[in-house]
Amino acid sequence: MSHSKLRTDKTCLNCGAEITGRYCSACGQENIEPKQTVWHLINHFFSDITHFDGKFFVTVKDLFAKPGFLSKEYMIGRRVSYLDPIRMYIFTSAIFFLIFFSLFDVRNKHVSANTSTEIQKDPELRELMTKAKNAADSLRILKNYNATATPLITLDEDSPAVKKGGVQIKPAKVNYQTVESYDSVQQALTPDQRDGWIKQKLTRREIQLVQQLNENPGGTVREFLSNFMHNFPKVLFISLPLFALVLKLLYVREKNFYYVDHGIFSVHLFIFSFLLLLISFGLGEMSSVTHWRLIIWLQFALWIYALIYYYKAMRRFYGQSRGKTILKYLLLFFLSLIVNVTIFMLAAFYTVVES
Repeated sequence: MSHSKLRTDKTCLNCGAEITGRYCSACGQENIEPKQTVWHLINHFFSDITHFDGKFFVTVKDLFAKPGFLSKEYMIGRRVSYLDPIRMYIFTSAIFFLIFFSLFDVRNKHVSANTSTEIQKDPELRELMTKAKNAADSLRILKNYNATATPLITLDEDSPAVKKGGVQIKPAKVNYQTVESYDSVQQALTPDQRDGWIKQKLTRREIQLVQQLNENPGGTVREFLSNFMHNFPKVLFISLPLFALVLKLLYVREKNFYYVDHGIFSVHLFIFSFLLLLISFGLGEMSSVTHWRLIIWLQFALWIYALIYYYKAMRRFYGQSRGKTILKYLLLFFLSLIVNVTIFMLAAFYTVVES
């Protein structure tokens, strides 16, 4: 509560309602003088910080010591003593990714990469392809140029179109050296023989990646990993509602639980996972400096506790028997693994295409 002077006027400055006490019964705003001193602002700042810290540490203590307790408390309406789960998720995830990206910045690490793909680098062919202005030029260049044993295209001599003086081309299986050579082949083909828009985009990207891997393997891998890691928060953000959906499917017969309830439970599990990973990162840094074996055992014990924690959280929150909880616990991990692997594969594909 603020120590500022109360206004004599009992009309709320925020909503205009009549005030009978210190706070407006309609909107909750405190009926104090709008003019504030510097000391009041400083006092208000530190009060908010200590209030947040107090709630934060109480929330973290109960989160770790009582699996599923916070979600249960939120569900039955006892919420004022703890941080709002969404606010806490945003806060802990921001801290987590800040530390995560500082510890695992692949751009500053050496990444070795070997590629077994052999690509012939032929500047002469590349130069010729860029000079092709139309399909006839492309066809003439590709037909007369015999730099490789495998032709880029072959003529279908038995085609009626060829016999009548037309150009009927069928592409041969080939590893294109440059995007220009691929585009030239596509230009030389008839519209019905050309690759679709999606295949063209993917093929061009594949050619570019192969060129980059041949020219700078380590740099290409570093760039991919860096881009993928920066998509990691998006992956987790997408996986959260899907995780809640899996819980909804597992407890579909429980009529007292709505999707939002599963969502709050999922948020608390994700917050616990973020904090657990931060502790693990800290222990890992200590281990790299001190080389104590005890730290490795502590990390091992931490992950064993995590496995037990998830089970106990489900048991307390949903209140089912041990047998049912263990079965759904295993199903949850299996289904979540499938969902997360799918999301990560899509994220990796997106990173390759868009990077």
